[in-house]
Amino acid sequence: MIYEFEGRSEKEAIDQAASELGLEKDDFDVEILEAQRSGLFKKGHVKIRVHTDKPVSPNYTGSMRRQEEHDNAPEKPPAADAQESSRYTVFGDPEPKNDFERKMLDFIGGVIDRMGYGGKVSVLFREDRKIGLKIDSDYSSILIGKKGKNLDALQLLANIYAGRLGREDMHIILDSENYRIRREESLVRLAYTVADRVRESRTSILLEPMNPFDRRLIHTTLNDITDVETKSEGDGLYKQVRVYFRGAR
Repeated sequence: MIYEFEGRSEKEAIDQAASELGLEKDDFDVEILEAQRSGLFKKGHVKIRVHTDKPVSPNYTGSMRRQEEHDNAPEKPPAADAQESSRYTVFGDPEPKNDFERKMLDFIGGVIDRMGYGGKVSVLFREDRKIGLKIDSDYSSILIGKKGKNLDALQLLANIYAGRLGREDMHIILDSENYRIRREESLVRLAYTVADRVRESRTSILLEPMNPFDRRLIHTTLNDITDVETKSEGDGLYKQVRVYFRGAR
């Protein structure tokens, strides 16, 4: 069954879903449809879609209506779905626009070819001092690796190569099968779940080792929760984030 909820933040929308459906947060998967962060002159707004096979509370009256709306919705082409699920800003043609972009695509394509995994590399998005590259391959799961470590290694190589081309100012984001988006949504859910556990137990929880981007996402997600704090522990690239209740360091 599929349901949709809205809130001022991911946490508020997920909490509302769990409360109205009468489910634990681990009983459903969350797909973030819209995410608008709060600012000085605007309120935050998040819309999520909840997927679950668990029986929901009999007091919830919107299940059939929401399911029917989803079942009867016109089917979108795969390209539209992929673009809609991405939070990146895509500008026009995925083909390279200049010599730097062509060299980056050739470099990544050459690396994965020498690894023995064919694939096509294209431009995913362009932003100021940032460019996203997408790998389409039949071996995407291998190129991504466990918890994205292979993809992180390829991304590191891409950024080193960009520096050798004289573009140290350009940050390269490498993605495949929308892994970065799915990983981000998973980490947001994890952060709120761990925050709830920490608040209930008034202790601390140490998360698995993460790369800098994932750690920053955990810190940012929980930054507005007043009774919970986070800090990074360890050395090297993959550090751990500790989530703790204020006053319980």
